[in-house]
This record gives sequence, C-alpha cells and structure tokens, in this order.
Amino acid sequence: MVHIPVNHPLRPVYRTIAGLTGLYVLVFGIAGTIATWGEPPFARDDVWVLGLRTNLAFALSSVAFGGLIFIGALAGGRLGHYANLTIAVIFMVTGLLMMGLLQTSANFLNFSMSTVVVSLIFGLIFLATGLYDKVGPSGDAGGEDRTRRAERTAVSGYGAE
Repeated sequence: MVHIPVNHPLRPVYRTIAGLTGLYVLVFGIAGTIATWGEPPFARDDVWVLGLRTNLAFALSSVAFGGLIFIGALAGGRLGHYANLTIAVIFMVTGLLMMGLLQTSANFLNFSMSTVVVSLIFGLIFLATGLYDKVGPSGDAGGEDRTRRAERTAVSGYGAE
C-alpha cells in the first residue's frame, strides 16, 4: 500500500496522541471499575465516570483496551501500527453497535449517546494514528512521494522526452 505514509516525520506525535488517548481509556476504566465495584457486571444503573456512563463490564474492558493501546503506543513500530488499526475498528464497530442498542434492554455495556460519540471519535483517532505511524525500511519512506511525482509527470507531460 504505497498511499499509506511510511516513516512519517510526525510519527512520534501520532504515537503520543494514541498513547494519551489510551491513557484516558485506561484511567476511565480504572475509575469506572472503582465506581461500579460490587454491582452486577452488566448493570444498567446511572453511573457516570469522566463524563461517560459505564458499568463494571464496560469499565473492565476499558482497562484491558486502554492498557493494550498504551503498551502499543510505547512499543511503537509494527506492533503500535497494527494495534491502532485494530483498536480503531473495534471502537467504531462497538460505537455503532451500541448506538443501535441504546434504547433497548440489550444495551449491555450501559452506553449513552455521549459514550457512543466518544467511542466513534476515539475510533477515528486510532485510525488516523494507525495510518500515519507505519514503520518500514528507509527506502520505502519516499515511495509515496516518488509515486505522486511520477503520476504528475505522466499527467502533465513535463519531464517526458
């Protein structure tokens, strides 16, 4: 995939953004676990933590995913790249699924609309960071640039002999 930048110069910034977002998810999960400890895992109570509604199951899964995201951001490289892309899909699919289940008894993670919006935004953040933190050999880094120049040359006719 030539169009995904390899060794992007802002890769450390994207890793930092992913790490901070993962840290928020981890802190939310820990605070949610503390707030919902002793309740049934899939309770539909009115428990809000850091602006999001939660239950014990959602809080524990947030601890797990937040930890994975943070470790992926610290590790970087291919692990971080694929972790961000995978987590992006999980966050967006979960957000859309839970939006469809909001007003039903099947809302097992106790989502609210604000939780859905945050889940979708985090999914987009992880997608962007996953696309821009790809690591590869230094020879691959200019592949996208060379392809664009070749396409411009072919279209404009400049450089053709």
